[in-house]
Amino acid sequence: MTQSTAPASRLWIRNPQAAFTANTLDASGGLVVSGGVITEVLAAGQQPSAPCTETFDARSHVLLPGLINTHHHFYQTLTRAWGPVANAPLFPWLQNLYPVWARLTPKDLELAATVALAELLLSGCTTAADHHYLFPAGLEDAIDIEVAAVRRLGMRATLTRGSMTLGTDDGGLPPQSTVQRPEVVLEDSERLVGRYHERGDDAGIQIALAPCSPFSVTREIMAESAALAERLDVRLHTHLAETLDEEDFCREMFGVRTVDYLDSVGWLTDRTWLGHGIHFSDAEITRLGAAGTAVAHCPTSNMRLASGTARVLELEDAGVPVGLGVDGSASNDASNMILEARQALYLQRLRYGADVPVERALGWATRGSAAVLGRPALGQLAPGMQADLAMFRLDDLRFSGSHDPIAALLLCAADRADRVMVAGQWRVVDGQIPGLDVAGLIAEHSAAARRLVSGSR
Repeated sequence: MTQSTAPASRLWIRNPQAAFTANTLDASGGLVVSGGVITEVLAAGQQPSAPCTETFDARSHVLLPGLINTHHHFYQTLTRAWGPVANAPLFPWLQNLYPVWARLTPKDLELAATVALAELLLSGCTTAADHHYLFPAGLEDAIDIEVAAVRRLGMRATLTRGSMTLGTDDGGLPPQSTVQRPEVVLEDSERLVGRYHERGDDAGIQIALAPCSPFSVTREIMAESAALAERLDVRLHTHLAETLDEEDFCREMFGVRTVDYLDSVGWLTDRTWLGHGIHFSDAEITRLGAAGTAVAHCPTSNMRLASGTARVLELEDAGVPVGLGVDGSASNDASNMILEARQALYLQRLRYGADVPVERALGWATRGSAAVLGRPALGQLAPGMQADLAMFRLDDLRFSGSHDPIAALLLCAADRADRVMVAGQWRVVDGQIPGLDVAGLIAEHSAAARRLVSGSR
């Protein structure tokens, strides 16, 4: 992200009601932001080391690092709560939705991405990863459209150039109209990395390579994407081990389980993060941890499609970086990161017990997600970290009678940030995104959703 060349101002975000730093630092006295970076973290009673040009009184706010979303499909905001798939598991859900998604236009994607990003931003999310693998005729510039939407809202994003190369004619799941030739995928991937991928702590846009899933791409495009990612030094992303149907597909199509398949195509590496990662054996979890391969846990989607429950504590104990993802808005039907942290807390407590701490779930949404995306300067409140912050008020009726402000965020179901900062710039003020006509966006997006589902243009 480009920083101003003017002399850096110093902002003291002073004395928050509570602060979660995602580390051992005490930020009860607030923090100082200068030049888009956190320069000081203050304990109670401490003063900034030098005068500040601005002060923000945070006594009514709970302060967090900006939340980080590691797995999403922005375009799916157009097919939320669609009746024909409201009660379907993954494979029938996909088979019903693929023909609808194949009608997606550039304008549809622009609206869908803007809605997804705005929702995320209002929920305290400052960095989002999107997995876009749908490139029907006319939508060849999908990632370029997403880049523009991210920049308009002033967020950070890892945008993944997905692909589907294994259609129904060759034993795959997606219709042939959504499948691309491998050479087209690889050429466009290299173009996007060259044009948009930013490096360094303050990077705004990063590009990753992301063949969709074992049941929608060939072994060849997986291996060629891994080689290209290594050559270009970018990350790799795919869906893996989401359902038992996928496990069966891998056995029938490739003759191996999912992690063996991953290894065979050069993906068992710390360059890779996996969407869902539910159905792993003990030995596979050990292998993933040894390789440093990361997992994006998507609790709401996994519950919605009854896919299963990721073994998050065991994955972490084995050394697997774990973050959170809201997944697509046709399987979550929302794009809300603070609610996703709540859902992750409760689902993992159901698996492991009520002593899974609130702070651990918030850690998945911040520091853990930053590790998943390979962004070590994000996800914590500490000197030298990027000034990406989320601030929540606890004055709604739902919080009345609550005592621990950090616990209240998840246990009382906070769903909207009051203030959000990205790279030292306020992007949400008083619960609103400055300059965004939300009512107009809803009207236009809703009309596009109706047209897409009906097939009318």
